[in-house]
Amino acid sequence: MLDPSGQVVFTGQDVIEGQQVFLKYALMENGTIWGHGAYLGPDYSAQYLHTLGLAANRLLAKKIFQRDFDTLSAEEKDVVSAESTVLLKENRYDPKKDTLLFTAAEAISFRDQIGLWGDYFSDTVANAGLKKKYISDQGELRALTAFFAWTAWVSIANRPGDDFSYTNNFPYEPMLGNKPTSAAVLWSGLSLITLLAGTAIVLFSFGKFNYLGWKGTGEHIHPHMLPGVASATQRATIKYFVVVALLFLVQVMLGGATAHFRAEPGSFYGFDLAAVFPSTILRTWHLQSAIFWIATAFVAGGLLLAQALGEGEPKGQTIGIHALFWALVVVVAGSFLGELLGINQMLGAMWFWFGHQGWEYLELGRFWQVLLAIGLIGWVVMLLRAVQPALQDPERREVSSLFLLAALAIPVFYLPAFFFGSTTNFTVADNWRFWIIHLWVEGFFELFVTVMVSVIFFRMGLVSRLTATRVIYLDAILFLGSGIVGTGHHWYWTGQTNLNMALSALFSAMEVVPLTLLTLDAWDFVKLTHSECAVCGKRVDIPHRWAFFFLMAVGFWNFVGAGIFGFLINLPIVSYFEVGTILTPNHGHAALMGVFGMEAMALMVLAFRQVLDDEQWKRPEKFVRISFWGLNVGLALMLAGSLFPGGVMQLYDVLQNGYWHARGLDYLNQDLVRMIEWARMPGDVVFIAFGAVPMAVAAVLTYLEMKRGKPMAA
Repeated sequence: MLDPSGQVVFTGQDVIEGQQVFLKYALMENGTIWGHGAYLGPDYSAQYLHTLGLAANRLLAKKIFQRDFDTLSAEEKDVVSAESTVLLKENRYDPKKDTLLFTAAEAISFRDQIGLWGDYFSDTVANAGLKKKYISDQGELRALTAFFAWTAWVSIANRPGDDFSYTNNFPYEPMLGNKPTSAAVLWSGLSLITLLAGTAIVLFSFGKFNYLGWKGTGEHIHPHMLPGVASATQRATIKYFVVVALLFLVQVMLGGATAHFRAEPGSFYGFDLAAVFPSTILRTWHLQSAIFWIATAFVAGGLLLAQALGEGEPKGQTIGIHALFWALVVVVAGSFLGELLGINQMLGAMWFWFGHQGWEYLELGRFWQVLLAIGLIGWVVMLLRAVQPALQDPERREVSSLFLLAALAIPVFYLPAFFFGSTTNFTVADNWRFWIIHLWVEGFFELFVTVMVSVIFFRMGLVSRLTATRVIYLDAILFLGSGIVGTGHHWYWTGQTNLNMALSALFSAMEVVPLTLLTLDAWDFVKLTHSECAVCGKRVDIPHRWAFFFLMAVGFWNFVGAGIFGFLINLPIVSYFEVGTILTPNHGHAALMGVFGMEAMALMVLAFRQVLDDEQWKRPEKFVRISFWGLNVGLALMLAGSLFPGGVMQLYDVLQNGYWHARGLDYLNQDLVRMIEWARMPGDVVFIAFGAVPMAVAAVLTYLEMKRGKPMAA
């Protein structure tokens, strides 16, 4: 990058090194780039762009009117801002020389902003919980500012031959003419048509074909999973669930502490928490522990259900389960410690491999990532060994094959996590990152959830083999058919083409279609709890009552969190103003906890009930009951009391003042905004005290009772 005199402002290598500084200090756990990251700090690209715009206005005001910008009339300011827009939107990159010519305003602003960002990283209150002088090295600050400057240039400079920027004019900056493109409006409208058409087709199909959904087929069915009748491998999974319950408790407490930095930055009830655990490490552990406890529950649930399908005990299977457990403990503990050391810059050049990668949701060091992938492959091998007998049985073969294929998709589609590194272009890295965040989690994990629910219902005797397989095929078509292409709604503003926006808008709208089926399934779920065998007329008892309740909660929160709140923010024209506001975690908390969290709870309670007889179950059941209502009520209070209204308020501020303002201190320091942040506390307290704590108690009681091998007094 050259200034008007031909002097080098900064180089492309400076930008790459700045991105590495950004990752090394885990700044994606503080703020965002193009709306992606954390919500404690600013959007760095938007803040840099706005500051650059002010510098351009000051320079042009002197040039055009020979006066300071602040002294101009409203009409004169409009003239200056229009000139600034033309100046900054002109693309001066020369691909033949691989050089970018900066205007005087851009060069001056870059040098000034090095100091401004140094001030930001020195102020614990302003930066929402980072350590004092978090980044103080002038070389690192200069490189980091170069990275921010590049992200801002990409946001404002027009693409060659087009009248919009590389980020499709994101972020919204009315002062500089960064406004939604015509394509964002067009494809938002057309996506509504696909939603209505898709919903109509599915509802017609469900009306015409009455065998779709969780409906029985008149076959002779009775439960095969009887409480208190557990194999050695099923008993071996209980320690997984104890760790799941304890990790869940840790995760929600970390979430409460992280949220506190928004309500009271710089202090944790009078204690300087940031000096010991800055907000970056708390948010890292909050996200990582969520992924770990949910994934561990799925791993353990898969092993539990594999034995139920195979109805056998492969030689050495129990030893393998124990070994996998300790391997997971090493990955969790090692990655947590590495992230702490990495953020504190104690790993030197090995920060990316053993410390904190810096990418949100993929924070664990690459070494720990490799171990996790190996562990997942070993898990699939153990599942194959467990269900091998079922593959020879015509009644169980198809369900078992689908179970294995869905499980195999989890390690296979985790591979994109290795397709990028610390020097990969941010746009390319974010592309693969969302393959993990959206497609791996919301696609293939969701498919595995469907398969596990089908296996549970099948082995409980609630549905026939035909019904179970039919639901799996239908959900795979609907979820993956819309979800794979719909993943691109995360890439609207990260440098992708208008083709991506068009396809992603249409298909992400259709992601709501399969979720509407959950409202149809809801009544089927209720009826299944009062089933009678169509052949012998006997009542089909539901011994796993609370597991079933958690599964019904999955259906409810899937529709609310992923369906309603997800669709609310997915349209391009809405996402343009909304991405990176509190409406995003409003959707994220409801969808992740409501869907995958409740499913993990269902698997955990299923396992607890499976290893205990009726007398042993009495005491843990009391805590499971409290936890069920605590989690659901607490989550609802969290959303209704804080996240949803807070998100709507922030979205309104974006519309009124621009994206930079709604993400900055001028907005966050308002009394009403702080009050909304404090209003989250009742929901958090209920969720932790009456949801997470009772489940942890139930897990410990179950483990002790199983080990004791005799009934515990109720």
